[in-house]
Amino acid sequence: MIPVQGLAGARVAVLGLGRSGLVAARALEAGGATPVCWDDNPDARDKATSEGFACLDLKRAGAFDDVARLIVSPGIPHLYPAPNPVVVAALAAGVPVDNDIGLFFQSFATSAWHNFDTAPRVIAVTGSNGKSTTSALIHHIMEVAGRPSQLAGNIGRGVLDIDPPHDGEVIVLELSSYQTDLARSLTPDVAVFTNLTPDHLDRHAGMGGYYAAKRRLFAEGGPDRAVIGVDEDEGRFLAGQMCEAPADDRVIRISVDAKLTGPGWNVHARKGFLAETRKGRQVASIDLRGVAGLPGSHNHQNACAAYAAARAVGIAPKVIEQAFHSFAGLPHRSQVIAEAGGVRYVNDSKATNVDSAAKALAAFENIHWICGGLQKDGGLEVVNAASGSVKAAYVIGREAAQFAMQLEVETQVCTSMAAAVEAAMAAAEPGDVVLLAPAAASFDQYDSFERRGEDFVAQVTKRL
Repeated sequence: MIPVQGLAGARVAVLGLGRSGLVAARALEAGGATPVCWDDNPDARDKATSEGFACLDLKRAGAFDDVARLIVSPGIPHLYPAPNPVVVAALAAGVPVDNDIGLFFQSFATSAWHNFDTAPRVIAVTGSNGKSTTSALIHHIMEVAGRPSQLAGNIGRGVLDIDPPHDGEVIVLELSSYQTDLARSLTPDVAVFTNLTPDHLDRHAGMGGYYAAKRRLFAEGGPDRAVIGVDEDEGRFLAGQMCEAPADDRVIRISVDAKLTGPGWNVHARKGFLAETRKGRQVASIDLRGVAGLPGSHNHQNACAAYAAARAVGIAPKVIEQAFHSFAGLPHRSQVIAEAGGVRYVNDSKATNVDSAAKALAAFENIHWICGGLQKDGGLEVVNAASGSVKAAYVIGREAAQFAMQLEVETQVCTSMAAAVEAAMAAAEPGDVVLLAPAAASFDQYDSFERRGEDFVAQVTKRL
């Protein structure tokens, strides 16, 4: 655990008692603060009180008397589409609002570091798509390189739940826009921006707010190195803001859409080959075509981001290449779950928006596509444009018929995962791929994209 520094003796309110909220309460107490907790869910409050934490309705009058700070869990809106009433009350009382990410960055460094030969480093990864794979891949590279490392944030453990770092350790954090938007302190050593596509627009009041939340990791954080995907306008603009001159190697630009040239530090992937260039010269390359755990252009972008971050902390290209080949990938992200009768079955349940689904469609040929769910704003034009390799779509979800009407391929309205898998498997021939890439959220039928992916795996497995 990382005890919270700077709040010893203070009363600190904690709103939301899920994983991050409870860990924040424990870390605050470990640092000498007094947590005052609240969650509208009585079961969550019971769990907190069983650990000895005081629970107080933070909506009642006077709840913020003598409170130094309010810590808000990521799922609770603090501004858009409307701020939570507790956040409104805190701000009205002049109480600063923060989250566990802010507490982590203000508390991570300690006097124990004076005895270290090499100070611990933090690599923080944000972006719309590929954050989890990129973060897990960086962590895997560190393990292969023999560098102590921990993985936390939006993946793995909560940020305050990790162990105090060792000499030379690298902490890899996956950070969502919900987390970067509110954190009062953001000081990564290396910050990574994978890409930006429309998502969570209601929470950020549009693309501008969404981009601003991601940008805070760089503008507020002031990292020593910034790894930035430049395949969208926002990434190119961010890279331009972060550098002082074309040759400024504090910014590492990455791309899978273009061959990057120029005097700066660049990493790009084209036709399955990753190349690193510095000062206009290629210094290393890796053939990604045989890397089983990173199929498709979208995973090549993840590989570029992880490669650049690892190079920024001194890992050699040959070690990174070795790590690529031993990386197994993550569940629910272009995960090959089976191959039988010449048909591959791929679980990409994490493709919860149209852009990530389009990238999954581009990674395979002869696709029997299982899609649908809780549709997000923006329509399905992006996936329609990427559906050239789709033989047929099998649509799930409560609004399956409406979803299917928007597709420009042959469709079957299946509603349930069981019916979709059965129909896709019956139609698939040797050389085909049965791909779950929903292009939608899962919450109309499942608690999470993980549960949806697990159902797909179970339905396939019992029919093989």
